[in-house]
Order: sequence, then C-alpha cells, then structure tokens
Amino acid sequence: MTAPKELRVSKDRKLLSVTFPNHPPFELPAELLRVASPSAEVQGHSPDQRVTVPGKRNVAILKIEPVGNYAVRITFDDFHDTGIFTWNYLHTLGHEKDARWGAYLAELAEKGLSRDR
Repeated sequence: MTAPKELRVSKDRKLLSVTFPNHPPFELPAELLRVASPSAEVQGHSPDQRVTVPGKRNVAILKIEPVGNYAVRITFDDFHDTGIFTWNYLHTLGHEKDARWGAYLAELAEKGLSRDR
C-alpha cells in the first residue's frame, strides 16, 4: 500500500482525514480509530480475545507519529498509544468505515455497553 499523500487532524481533534493518491479523502472519527485500534490491548492475540472498548464517544487525537515508511502511531487523549496504524489498515478502515461502525454499535448493544461509559 502506498503512503497517504496527507494525514490531517481536525481542529477539534475528533477526526482524521486520510488522503491516498488517486482517492478522495477518508474521514475517520477518533472514536472509531480508538475502538478499532490494531493494538494487542484491543485486538488480543486471536479473534476470540478481541475487546469491545466502551466509553470513547469523546476521545480525541493527541498526536500522530510516523513509524518507518509504513505506518503511524496515534496517541489518544485517554493515553492509549500502542496501536500501529499501517497504511493498509487505514485504507481498509476507510473503505469499511460504515460496516465496522455498525458492527461496533451492535456489539456495544449486545454486551450492554455504552459509547459514554
């Protein structure tokens, strides 16, 4: 996957805009990035270990740091910073944003969890 031409965090720190060459920008909410973090803390070491992360409605992006030429590390204002977001993963999140968001909301409901706590 080619590196994005641009990564831009919104003024309110709640949205990451990712622009890949020859593609319109993907708008990825900080909340989605946080709950879909590719970190072992969230994803576990196998699919059955994946954690549903509640209470992140108001999470914001503190900083983004490059990791080599293939990814970025995003630090959120809850101090989660262990996920490495590869270009491929950001591209996938952009394309699957609606489906992943719907699945996340359904998972919260199924587990009796909330975006607010």
